[in-house]
Amino acid sequence: MILRHRRAAVAGLLTLALSAPLLAAAPAVAADAAQVVSQVPYSSALELPSLTGPYPVGRRVLHMVDRSRADPWVPTSGPRELMVTVSYPARSASGVPVAYMTDEEARLLLEARGLGGVVPHETVAGARTRAYLGSRPAAGRFPLVLLSPGFSMPRTTLTSIADDLASRGYVVALVDHAYESVGTAFPGGRTLTCVACERGETPEAWAAVVRVRARDMSFVIDELTHGRQAGALSRTIDPSRIGIAGHSVGGAAAAATMAADRRVRAGVNLDGDFFLHPAAARLGKRPFMMIGAESIHSPGSGRAADWPEAWKHLNGWKRWLTVAGAGHFSFTDLPYLADQLGLEDSAVPLSGERGWRITRDYVSAFFDLHLRGTPQRLLDGPRATHPEVVFQRP
Repeated sequence: MILRHRRAAVAGLLTLALSAPLLAAAPAVAADAAQVVSQVPYSSALELPSLTGPYPVGRRVLHMVDRSRADPWVPTSGPRELMVTVSYPARSASGVPVAYMTDEEARLLLEARGLGGVVPHETVAGARTRAYLGSRPAAGRFPLVLLSPGFSMPRTTLTSIADDLASRGYVVALVDHAYESVGTAFPGGRTLTCVACERGETPEAWAAVVRVRARDMSFVIDELTHGRQAGALSRTIDPSRIGIAGHSVGGAAAAATMAADRRVRAGVNLDGDFFLHPAAARLGKRPFMMIGAESIHSPGSGRAADWPEAWKHLNGWKRWLTVAGAGHFSFTDLPYLADQLGLEDSAVPLSGERGWRITRDYVSAFFDLHLRGTPQRLLDGPRATHPEVVFQRP
């Protein structure tokens, strides 16, 4: 798949982290009773985009355990475990501004890219997000959107879209799937690494990942809508308005979750193949949007993989959008951070800031249309404000 492009992009980003000044580090912050992994205040000059919605954003991190099944990658480890960051509309911007990831997660990510001991992991770990730990949820009931990251990538790589959607009035669950990232912190001082990566990049291996993630996402819906651990958060969620999106293999998981779980009303695939065949089957007339890099997912490019097959099986509202100049990571946080570090990638002409705006605008418009019923001219056809985006009609 696109793992080799992923490695190059992350390595380039993190190498330039050497130039980011560090501020004084702050001590760890204790979490509330429902939060099982402590997070730290931001400590780096790196920062994610400002929010565009009317709400400040609160955050909780939940450890979810599905005791109905063993972990598929390490069965001897016990039940399937997930780490879920929940971003939600908050009453006020109170609490502690949260950092991007833990020091250990950043260290493992650097080591996996051959940069251990070269790049200060504190710079990456301490990048500022726009969420506040411990903020009270805003009054009301909001649509729920689930997000699944690319394979081997931690959930943090989709933080900016999660927080921005929350600022617009969504509860957003960003899921880390155990043993599928280069390093994810779990309770008890454990950091789980990517055992699933050892299975190679065969079609069967990718299909297995997608199926596992679909079960993960349905379980997260169960827990957030009527599980005990979500607590007061469950009262902020409207279970009749649920959407899902994902990057790379996470986009495949979005379609697979919809196929298996009728509670999910709408989905988005951000530059990922589908891996299950027939692609995007059993979605009925529920809306689905595919948005990807022009160089990878244009019809007839020879690299669009199973998008033409998926298009034929999408029987409801659908869009196939490609973005000129984008790379595989243009739909994540990484290029935005790279811009701040002065990174220029000649293979990806689209700036990180522009990639972020396009992703934000189209994903939020999609969910506003299909979970809120608000008309969105942006989705009707090409717009002069977004000249990079092509509406494909194969």
